[in-house]
Amino acid sequence: MSAALGEAPDVIANVRLSGAERTDPFADDLVDVHLAGGVVADIGPARALPRRGHVVDGGGGRIIPGLWDHHVHVVQWALAAQRESLAAASSAAHAAKIMAAAPVLPDGRRVGTGFRDALWPDAPTLEQLDAATGEVPTYLINADVHSVWLNSAAFRREGFAPDDAGILREEPAFEISRRLNAVAAEVADPLVAAMARDAAARGVVGLVDLDMAWNEDAWARRTAAGFDALRVEFGIYPEFLERALADGLRTGDVARGAASDLARVGPLKVITDGSLGTRTAACSHAYPGDPNNRGVLTVDLPSLVELLTRATGAGIASAVHAIGDIANSYALDAFATTGAWGTIEHAQLVAHADIPRFARLGVGASVQPEHAIDDRDLTDAIWADQTAQPYPLRSLADTGANLLFGSDAPVSPLDPWAAMAAAVFRTRDGREPWQEHQRIDAATALGASTHGGSASPARIEPGAPADLAVCAHDPLRASESQLRGMSVAMTLVGGRLTHLA
Repeated sequence: MSAALGEAPDVIANVRLSGAERTDPFADDLVDVHLAGGVVADIGPARALPRRGHVVDGGGGRIIPGLWDHHVHVVQWALAAQRESLAAASSAAHAAKIMAAAPVLPDGRRVGTGFRDALWPDAPTLEQLDAATGEVPTYLINADVHSVWLNSAAFRREGFAPDDAGILREEPAFEISRRLNAVAAEVADPLVAAMARDAAARGVVGLVDLDMAWNEDAWARRTAAGFDALRVEFGIYPEFLERALADGLRTGDVARGAASDLARVGPLKVITDGSLGTRTAACSHAYPGDPNNRGVLTVDLPSLVELLTRATGAGIASAVHAIGDIANSYALDAFATTGAWGTIEHAQLVAHADIPRFARLGVGASVQPEHAIDDRDLTDAIWADQTAQPYPLRSLADTGANLLFGSDAPVSPLDPWAAMAAAVFRTRDGREPWQEHQRIDAATALGASTHGGSASPARIEPGAPADLAVCAHDPLRASESQLRGMSVAMTLVGGRLTHLA
């Protein structure tokens, strides 16, 4: 029987099960998955049970639990569709040339995104960017979002004083991003809807939105306007914590004013250090050629303890950004001191002694495996003197930590298949695997790409939510190229079709 988006089939017929920690008896046999009331009602061999109601044929594809991206900056990722890509920029001069030809947006700005300057042969300068871009306010956002290169016209527009480089880092850079992302709802919401459709086409059923804004009102507005493509858990930043506490928000609650239960309160998000690409991640050893630079701690330990204590007491989980090994140590200390629950976001460089603490403390490792592949050359160059383990996926998994995969879009594209491929194969573009000893198995990677993470992977079984996807290949057996090119025939959220190829 034919189907259409938004419909709720009663049976997904002729599919093969796949997933982490399976306990069913069906192996690779064709099965029918029967749905009712937004959950899996039953599973049986194909045609063993009556196919009543609306039947959709899965064509022999693999049915898997729906995928999650545990770290997305939703509006910034959606707006990337309007911004000039700088991913191919090989030098500062090249990036400036790209921006000189970039279109001017309706607000009078040129905005580029995704440059990686740490290994450029030349350094960005204000003079260079001014010469290329003239009087049109021009903004180049680093791939890691922790720095922004602006021309003089942009500095004047934003009211910041430039230095010779024209670079803003950390909080001033975040402020620029907040301003650039503060577009009208009639501009942002259609782009968010398009982003969600693209995510659903990749088998995604949910994401954690960590936009640097007050997110509850936006998601209430979107659901009221009919947004129904994904489940969303939205973060709360420290500047909004008082408001969240006063309003009685608790992690897991449905967003007030929302038209459905798809939008829910997520964690307090605290950024405690910088990034690898901007050379501001807080590390135990100095960066090469810069003996006084060990990165920056943007939130000290007492302040972090206070924030986590207040959030925990109010029933709000915590998501702590920590990239360098010092930042990860402090974050773990804060979880241990406060009894907070939640995640450390990124965990890109972790001291060997700290790796087992994630599992002991019950702190999830919310990690982005594609970053390891994006940053492999950068890591080898500027973290060469660090003694901690970079991107320690296997080490974390082996000690029992709960891995939760994401993209940090726009830092990497929102694509859970790319994340799984990076985690399982530790390579891309035909290169030799990087840090091969940190590869994980495909079942762990698939579990980490579901809502509960690798320690509590989603399963397809009676009573489970009908958050499902049907894909072309078995993720547990797929090659790197098959994972990266995975096609998805259909995606369902609560038993309702959100994508149909």
